[in-house]
Amino acid sequence: MLTERQLLILQIIIDDFIRSAHPVGSRTLAKKKGINFSSATIRNDMADLEELGLIEKTHTSSGRVPSEKGYRFYVDHLLSPEKLEQHELKMIDELFEESIFELEKIVQNSAKVLSELTKYTAIVLGPTVEDHKLSKFQIIPLNDDSAVAIIVTNTGHIEHKLFTIPSSIHPTDIEKTVNILNERLRGVPLSELNSKLMGEIIQLFKEHLHSYEAMFQSLFTVLNISSNDKLYYGGKINILKQPEFQDIEKIKDIIKLMEEEDNFYHLLRTTPFGTHVKIGTEIKVPEMEDLSLITATYNIGEEQFGKIAILGPKRMNYGKVISLLNLLSKNLTFTLSNLYDE
Repeated sequence: MLTERQLLILQIIIDDFIRSAHPVGSRTLAKKKGINFSSATIRNDMADLEELGLIEKTHTSSGRVPSEKGYRFYVDHLLSPEKLEQHELKMIDELFEESIFELEKIVQNSAKVLSELTKYTAIVLGPTVEDHKLSKFQIIPLNDDSAVAIIVTNTGHIEHKLFTIPSSIHPTDIEKTVNILNERLRGVPLSELNSKLMGEIIQLFKEHLHSYEAMFQSLFTVLNISSNDKLYYGGKINILKQPEFQDIEKIKDIIKLMEEEDNFYHLLRTTPFGTHVKIGTEIKVPEMEDLSLITATYNIGEEQFGKIAILGPKRMNYGKVISLLNLLSKNLTFTLSNLYDE
């Protein structure tokens, strides 16, 4: 059990290190507002905090820095969400004042704004694509043997699929196909499109199309939608601007990790519902042992949900980041749920 004085000293050390990235010594602490203890008392308490594993010495200074355990204690017991400034509130308000009707655009803009406000790397993950429902299907021929299929969902998600048009398909079959699919599949979850195609749709193709088998084979591939939605990054290079990341090898590892999106997709998808802070080794990814990841959930309708996250150094401004994520997740839920219900 820490004394009130030790709690105060620990909080000041962590707050100061977050702001400055410089180790904090007893002489610096003694000059801080609210500290009325002697340097000897401060040194004794710092020694106790170090023995408990909450702070640690650096190799280049006599000062102390928070340990991973110290950050965890700080987040769990000392942290309060930070009050956001007016210009920060204004940027988020303006994001949702725009007339945007596509889920991708809203999510992409959210990542950008979040990275600008935090100066860290923002990652936004949309809801699983296969849970979306078909709103509109369209085929646009490019030439005699190829076309683009456009699949629009009820949340504004858009899939473009290039496919080959078999030579046996009559031009009128394309128009008939589009009409059949829009009539029969509107409102059907993307994950069920192929099962519908193999059932009632193929029967309609037999009745109305000249070359129904060729059209069926082409559409079976087109309607096979990946279950993974896109990740949207904001400020990918922000993480590299932090003083902790001057080591070239560390930079390479982090960049490579962000380029391999499956890692982050799995990481965000397996994070529990709500707002969560993972620090260093808690993330369970070796390349991220010097980072912290804060995630929050937003909802679309009653069942679908996505994730927003901030990736930064362990020395990040947790209070501000959590406040921004909570506000953004609330606004995303409200805006996208209304879009989903339309």
